[in-house]
Amino acid sequence: MKKVAILIENQFDEQELIYPFHRLREDYEVELIGTDAETEYKSKAGFVKKSDRASQDAKAEDYAGVYIPGGFSPDFMRRSPDTVAFVKAMAEAGKPVGAICHGPWMLASAADLSGKKVTSFPSLRVDLENAGAEWVDEEVVVSDNFVTSRNPGDLPVHVREFIKLLES
Repeated sequence: MKKVAILIENQFDEQELIYPFHRLREDYEVELIGTDAETEYKSKAGFVKKSDRASQDAKAEDYAGVYIPGGFSPDFMRRSPDTVAFVKAMAEAGKPVGAICHGPWMLASAADLSGKKVTSFPSLRVDLENAGAEWVDEEVVVSDNFVTSRNPGDLPVHVREFIKLLES
């Protein structure tokens, strides 16, 4: 069974973590990757979820893809050199990388976005353009191995497109 990583940090958006977590568990082994292993992380509303593995112990070759939920957690994620290195390795290996809402902040820190088309929560537009991406306001954007979306309302189509990449 293929294994998929979902990143977790404090201030995650509950919908953007839980919806893909349970949907992906239908067909994949899913691990929550945090800055630290077996650590409780709190969502924006105080919902608690525990990480399975520390990013320093996550190796790109062990995962079919990585999913990056939004909320304010990506700002904390990108402060961890190990988390950035993990996402960079996944992106460079051409593995599916899903990022929704504020999740593309990690892409700006960890991936070469030159020539990539992306979307996100609107306030990230300048950051993503400064990272070399073409930003658009669309429900879902697939650009090579990246799948991006704007907000929780885009989750059904976002997760569906991420799974298509995992299966290709």
